[in-house]
Amino acid sequence: MLVLAHLSDLHLDGSPRATERAERVRDRLWRLPGRLDALLVTGDIADHGAEAEYEEAARILGLRDGSAPFPVLTCPGNHDSRAPYRKALLGLPAADGPVNGVHVFDGGAVLMCDSSIPGSDEGELDGETYGWIEDTLDELGGDRPVVLAFHHPPTTLHHPLPDSYLLRGPERLAALLDRRPEISGVITGHAHTPAATAFAGRPLVVGPGVTWTLRLPWEGEPVADRDAPVGLAYHVLDGTGRLTSHFRTVTTVT
Repeated sequence: MLVLAHLSDLHLDGSPRATERAERVRDRLWRLPGRLDALLVTGDIADHGAEAEYEEAARILGLRDGSAPFPVLTCPGNHDSRAPYRKALLGLPAADGPVNGVHVFDGGAVLMCDSSIPGSDEGELDGETYGWIEDTLDELGGDRPVVLAFHHPPTTLHHPLPDSYLLRGPERLAALLDRRPEISGVITGHAHTPAATAFAGRPLVVGPGVTWTLRLPWEGEPVADRDAPVGLAYHVLDGTGRLTSHFRTVTTVT
């Protein structure tokens, strides 16, 4: 069994508000009495893609000092910038290609995929990333369940804001899922609202936003509820490949 925590859309911008909200949920996760296998952070880690924002993210997420009690796995979103993301967040040489990574555990594997398009709010898994996914799944051998994680949802969530900037070419992702039964589900962010639906016959789970929560059309205005508590999700991938998700809010650290 694989137990994953999930954050998304921190939008760190150097402001005390953004920092406090990220640190609040970080402290809750760091103090959990039970076991987590990893923390997934599905994009829009920085608000402007600036190097200083990623340096702050690396500090908050314990990526430089090793303070995180479990692996912290990240992928970019549309607000992120690949070169400073690699340099300041991951400690890698700056480069502009897709940022993809695989993380293998006893209970399964997580593929963190880059759905960002430099200069655009829309998303796309490009040819290089699809090739990497196929090669990685071949190497894994199909004997363990796999979760795909990236920023942009591939289907509508029934709100005009996130639905305006979805993943391009969802039919290609659907074809991949159809060919690859080892993929148990898809985890994304971007929409700033916790949501669960299905895509191509697999669970699609959208993580809540740390920075603010999306008000749905029937909930009124303004669109961004900046007073909502910080949200997070937990995902459990069991030995049968079944993905179960739970959602929580964090008002204070306990």
